[in-house]
Amino acid sequence: MRPRDCSHRVLQLVSPPVTVIPPREPSDTYLDTSRRRPSRLDPEELGFTPRRQVAWLSPTQLAATGIRVAFAAQFGAYLDKRELQLALPTQVHDEYAAKDELWIDYIADLGDGFDATYSMAYLLAQDQLDTGERALPRADVLVLGGDQVYPTASGAAYEDRFEGPYKAAFPKALSDTSPHMFALPGNHDWYDGLTAFLRLFARRGDSHIGGWKTPQTRSYFALKLPHRWWLLALDAQGEAYLDDPQLEFFKGIAATFEAGDRVIIATPQPSWVQTEAHPRYYDTLDYFLRTVMDPSGAEVAVMVSGDLHHYSRYSSPNLPRQLINCGGGGAYTAATHHLPEEITVPPKHSVTRRASPQTKYRLAKTYPSKMRSKWLGSGVFGRLPWRNPGFTTFLGILHTMLLLAFQNEAGRILTIPIFLMVSVVMAACVFFAVGLTEGQQRFVPFLLGGLHGVAHILFGVGGWLIWRELPFRDLKWPLPALSAVVVYLPVAGVAAALLVSLYLLIAANFKVNVNELFAGQGIEDFKSFLRMHIAPDGTLNIYAIGVDKISKRWVSQPADSWFRPKEPMKARLVDDPVVFAPAAAPSDASVS
Repeated sequence: MRPRDCSHRVLQLVSPPVTVIPPREPSDTYLDTSRRRPSRLDPEELGFTPRRQVAWLSPTQLAATGIRVAFAAQFGAYLDKRELQLALPTQVHDEYAAKDELWIDYIADLGDGFDATYSMAYLLAQDQLDTGERALPRADVLVLGGDQVYPTASGAAYEDRFEGPYKAAFPKALSDTSPHMFALPGNHDWYDGLTAFLRLFARRGDSHIGGWKTPQTRSYFALKLPHRWWLLALDAQGEAYLDDPQLEFFKGIAATFEAGDRVIIATPQPSWVQTEAHPRYYDTLDYFLRTVMDPSGAEVAVMVSGDLHHYSRYSSPNLPRQLINCGGGGAYTAATHHLPEEITVPPKHSVTRRASPQTKYRLAKTYPSKMRSKWLGSGVFGRLPWRNPGFTTFLGILHTMLLLAFQNEAGRILTIPIFLMVSVVMAACVFFAVGLTEGQQRFVPFLLGGLHGVAHILFGVGGWLIWRELPFRDLKWPLPALSAVVVYLPVAGVAAALLVSLYLLIAANFKVNVNELFAGQGIEDFKSFLRMHIAPDGTLNIYAIGVDKISKRWVSQPADSWFRPKEPMKARLVDDPVVFAPAAAPSDASVS
């Protein structure tokens, strides 16, 4: 028997006269993914274009993303569509509450290059997943934790980087037992104000992505799970407040809680570990805990997030709560060796007048390990110059112009004043350090950026001293300039990229440009996701599953996923299973 719909208990809506974002119609190429089967990774056969992973250090990508980020920061309040979602229907998804047991997958930061994204989608779609220790069945519910697309959101980007690969991985015909998919937006989903996100995930009617049904109606959602477990997904980006419709939605749900109910909270970013760089990030989450959760009598057992592209888990001996970040869904692997061994939540430097009691948490596990993370970071010399050809070319052009400025003699070359080129190099290096490093500290990034700029200037002087000893300068104009472009530019570009690699390796030790150290390498391996199981006795088990090496070679097959890896991927548990006791009986919870 289908559980009674409890959405009316949460919020009675009266739609205001606003313009609602229309749902995006599925493209014709996706109308019957269960029958049409491509034989190769060809866009015409697939119905989407498999994309390479984003080259984050590409000059055009840096400029485009920078403009989008700046625009979102300046006009974010005007682009914020959360309050407009009041016109969209609200619903508590309680169809799982009556089940005896339930499997839930959680994956985040997934919509990047095809190989990594499809590798993870393929594993999620399998009937069973062998972890070496036990076989885990496919989940009944798939929760996407944010950043379903990179670098910025658009209909075409979602189709190529997320929707297409996931439909190819799970092209099952829909049925009453089809698994459900829910998505929480991350910062990259937000760059267009959630327009493309809502069109994809908040459709009306019988919407789906491949064999996953997508029943959600807003950018935030609540799942009532078996044995008095709940999953609440909050849409709160950075320091943004919780909008009134969202806050009232969750307050209405909390009013139905019984003392002792257990709750999983999903957030777009792990604000508990980002407090050093962003002291106010945790304030919104702490406000939600104090004003919504604490009065309800329910217990928050685990908070889970993506955004940082690795797995980490913090636990406390004083509070039975786990803080888990799992952002290994497809984007480049991020460092773990800089994570603090101990954090205080809420942070000591919180500016909130009222805050929850502070609790210390210890780092229990990371994937990749801190030692492996350091080893990966040291591989920057062999990866960055070659995986970012646009960035290497840009450095070559910059140093060639610096050479021509030093070499400017007898007015043969258009005047490029040395002081101007030196200023450009210094400004670029300082911006690279200060502008791309998160946090409020500015002196250390400024100092390191300045030293980085001086290193490039000295490199340019050394290149000029060598160049002047070569015969190219005695050639007839314009051959000296042409020879500099043909001969000096590629050599200087690679050498300058190696210099940037050395800078990143050193700066990361001071927590400066840590993200760029790994983004520039574009490491697609070491991916992860969570598989959670609510057992018949009400126990929650969380399995952290890692894949040390993704697949990059695919073979078409006649059934199930469109393609399988040529060499089987090996999934394994990267942490001990985290076990939570069942919810206490209401009378027991009230006594305790």
